[in-house]
Amino acid sequence: MTHRLKTMILLLTMSAGMAMAQQPSEAQVRETINQTAATMRSMECDFVQTKHLKLLNDKMVSRGRMYYRQPNQLRWEYTKPYTYTFIINGNQVLVKNQQRSDVIDTNQNKMFKEIARIMMNSVVGKSLSDDKDFRVSISGTSTEWVATLLPQRKDMRQMFERIILHFDKKKNMISTVEMLEKKGDRTVIELKNVRSNVSINSNLFSVR
Repeated sequence: MTHRLKTMILLLTMSAGMAMAQQPSEAQVRETINQTAATMRSMECDFVQTKHLKLLNDKMVSRGRMYYRQPNQLRWEYTKPYTYTFIINGNQVLVKNQQRSDVIDTNQNKMFKEIARIMMNSVVGKSLSDDKDFRVSISGTSTEWVATLLPQRKDMRQMFERIILHFDKKKNMISTVEMLEKKGDRTVIELKNVRSNVSINSNLFSVR
């Protein structure tokens, strides 16, 4: 083996080692995403939700608008092809469609309280620290971090096989949520035109 070839192999080996060393650990990725979530006072965006139905071999696409404001306000509003609004404001949840609206006290409804908490945490990425509810593994591509959440609680395992959160590497913000259900259906929610730390009208979170 020539000296030149040995030198090339040594340089390649060193370069590969440096590249591996520069890859952040799962703990570092979690910390970075959590820090971004902690500084996010508010967020608004459009969303496209695609529901893949296993039995019908079909998909349903709906669109809408989402608003979030710390510490515990979320408005999830479907606008096409139907109108439906889900609002979380503290311990109260408003569910509203064209026919009726219902206000639910989450302190009196454990299931709704858990759904509300998981939704809020998933929107900003706090689910990565939810060790009691999920076992989390993180992988990466050139453009995103991918967090796979495996439900640990029995009631969650009955609904979901896993939840996958995609984070934009440049912004450390969530861009896509995938929910894989036990029965084989899959829901993909893509967040678009995301704006963070903007002023949001308080009336959007009204449950009255």
